[in-house]
Amino acid sequence: MTARGVVAAGHPLTAQAGADVLRAGGNAVDAAVAAVLTSFVAEPLLTGLGAGGYLLVAPPDADPVLLDFFVEAPGRGADRAARAALVPLPVSFGDAEQEFHIGAASCGTYGVPAGVAAAVERFGTVPLAELTAPAAVLARRGVVVNRQQAYVFGLLAGLVGSTPEARARYFVDGRPPREGDLLRDPDLADALDRLGTDGAAPFYTGDLGTAVADWLGARGGALGPADLAAYEVIERPPVRLAYRGREVFTNPPPNAGGILLAYALERLADGPPDSAALVAAMAAAQAVRTPRFLAGLAQPGFADTVLGSRLGSTTHISVLDADGWAASVSCTNGEGSGVVVPGTGMHVNNMMGEEDLSPLGFFTHPPGRRLPSMMAPTVLRRDGATELVLGSAGSNRIRSALLQVIVNVVDRGLPAQAAVDAPRLHFDGGTVYAEPGVDLTSIEAAGWPVSHFRERNLFFGGCQAVRRSDGELTGGGDPRRGGAVALA
Repeated sequence: MTARGVVAAGHPLTAQAGADVLRAGGNAVDAAVAAVLTSFVAEPLLTGLGAGGYLLVAPPDADPVLLDFFVEAPGRGADRAARAALVPLPVSFGDAEQEFHIGAASCGTYGVPAGVAAAVERFGTVPLAELTAPAAVLARRGVVVNRQQAYVFGLLAGLVGSTPEARARYFVDGRPPREGDLLRDPDLADALDRLGTDGAAPFYTGDLGTAVADWLGARGGALGPADLAAYEVIERPPVRLAYRGREVFTNPPPNAGGILLAYALERLADGPPDSAALVAAMAAAQAVRTPRFLAGLAQPGFADTVLGSRLGSTTHISVLDADGWAASVSCTNGEGSGVVVPGTGMHVNNMMGEEDLSPLGFFTHPPGRRLPSMMAPTVLRRDGATELVLGSAGSNRIRSALLQVIVNVVDRGLPAQAAVDAPRLHFDGGTVYAEPGVDLTSIEAAGWPVSHFRERNLFFGGCQAVRRSDGELTGGGDPRRGGAVALA
């Protein structure tokens, strides 16, 4: 029996929710939305209604379209002197450490409720209420915390214990959840039901948006009613380039990740992609990310200018259906701010406290500016048909994870799961970070210093990929972040 479609996601329940919708006759976008909604329950620190994201849709007979519902810088009419300080949160990945920032001042204008509603209205075939209902049931019934999510809760123990409201939402028996604990979220269930029946409006100009703005304002946050009322989903044409006989479509400016991925792929186009070539491409892309580059992201035609010169906590879902539709959606709450607004189901993002999104300094983005995320939902087409759909979590490591999975599929001929499983490296700050199994011969010969990880680690991203090859639909779920694949 021919599969109706395939879904790769960051949790088995997330992937299965998308597959259930495909099996019932929905298209890839319906499935992606259902999976996103379920991810709020199954992957609660990585995403949620207070998050932002991007959805790349590739219809079978038209050019792909990018829906931008990422986080905006808040502060319209706000008193900067009243803004609270960011709260530092050091996080250790075992072999590397990164500092994030949380608290009310870290909260940006969220886009997920608007993005989900817009995706269904623009491309969907299933009513939004039918997509929210299973996720709401799951939130009330509860999800058993698996090993990967327990690791995330342990990693971010300082976050989940940072406020009484976060502890009330996430703690089990007075501590962060462990593997095997049952985690329920009735407030989230109510909010999902509200999204299904009333759409996104209550979260922006209605009572839920008012509750969020009032709660944050009382705690020194800049996100206010004017920011929420002004928020809109933006439809953009993707960045488009050629690579090894494929057309690659990815996230355009003002996002930063897609154009840097495209730039790295262009650097690889002329030669064999061994480990040293991959590092050189990553280093070149990193070198491009200057203050001038960041300032130019909002300018029309900036992608063509950069490519012509050859210059976090996130979750991702990739979907392909049998009719040729493809959907690639990345959502992120950062790590979450720790600010949980009672009665709303909202744990608001901490994007204003993400150093990767503010390399010129915190609070330098003007109110209303989309932050320059690294998330890069991507589609590869061959002879006009979608061949590969992918995206990744991993903050600044997203572009390197995607680059390597593309190379593994296109240049090395690996199946989707093997391409995702393969050991990864990442270049940052003059150092190559490497998982066990990476061939370091050419890297060491080139003189790059290497930091060795002792085992595979979610530091290197969470890439979820699906592929069509010779008519067969397959997928790869990233074991670094509990990834799973479900066939419909």
